[in-house]
Amino acid sequence: MRPRIDYVYILGASHSGSTLLAMLLNAHPDITTIGETAPGRMGDVNTYRCSCGRLIQECAFWTKVAARMRDRHPEFRLDDFGTKFEFPAGRVINRLLQFEHRGRMLELLRDTVLRLSPGWQAARREIATRCYDLTAAVLAESGGRILVDSSKLAHRLKFLLQIPEFNLKVIHLVRDGRAVALTYMKQDEFADSREPALRRGGRGMTADATAASLPMRRAAQEWRRCLQAAEHVLVGLDRSQWIQVRYEEFLVGLDRSQWIQVRYEELCRDTDGVLCRIHDFLGTDYARTAGRFRDAEHHVIGNGMRLDGTSSISLDERWKSVLTELELATFDCAAGDMNRRYGCT
Repeated sequence: MRPRIDYVYILGASHSGSTLLAMLLNAHPDITTIGETAPGRMGDVNTYRCSCGRLIQECAFWTKVAARMRDRHPEFRLDDFGTKFEFPAGRVINRLLQFEHRGRMLELLRDTVLRLSPGWQAARREIATRCYDLTAAVLAESGGRILVDSSKLAHRLKFLLQIPEFNLKVIHLVRDGRAVALTYMKQDEFADSREPALRRGGRGMTADATAASLPMRRAAQEWRRCLQAAEHVLVGLDRSQWIQVRYEEFLVGLDRSQWIQVRYEELCRDTDGVLCRIHDFLGTDYARTAGRFRDAEHHVIGNGMRLDGTSSISLDERWKSVLTELELATFDCAAGDMNRRYGCT
């Protein structure tokens, strides 16, 4: 029987402040993060930089984590952890896996189809094993006992809940949708390192763009879709609203005390207060946190802000001066009702 591991998942839309929150929590000696545990496109791993500033291939931390992983998974690569819940061998199954969480009945239908595929069931168990082994390797190398995963995707959370050795808690991170939509429209400028030379994975602006730019309507719809998926999963985490569904291999459903909601704006305005609340939730002592969060050792991959050098935290509301009246009106039509429901006016 594998030891149980305390696992904290940051759930929400991308570019909502998850990297900042993860690094702030990483400043506590009991907590470790690598950012996303199933990172997306990293490009050329030979030129990709860890948050410590070194190329990831030359980072001592990542070299040791990779060695630990290769003891159990010889094919492990730093540009492909093998921890994404996907199934390239089956086109239909893989397409089903790409959809975000759509609610109780659609999830039940999807689960039924997925359970009919022996190939996917075997692949899912292998991916889950890799997720556990990567978590154990990272914690062993860092000396922490709690892993913070900033992957954000609701559907990924659903699969992680199926790993019985994870004591899983969730931080639902919410940011004003207009600010998030702006990052989808202009990621290089509004969702990356402050220094252009360190953007696009540390390769600079001559490298390929990390993600395609979106027009406002699609950006707003993407933010709304992420929030809706998160809400569907959170309903599943609340026993008062959800009938637990038992399968042979896993149990879906956690107590309401196992997730909290945090607002990005509040985190920036009252960092100490919000972090105290989170540490109370996690059962850790906030007083043991490093005074300047960047003074702690960080080995984060993902959002480019990990490469910035300052510990100063300021609320980013550039959307107020950058978005045009037409863009604001477009956002309001596509997602304004949801934004207001979360207190953004």
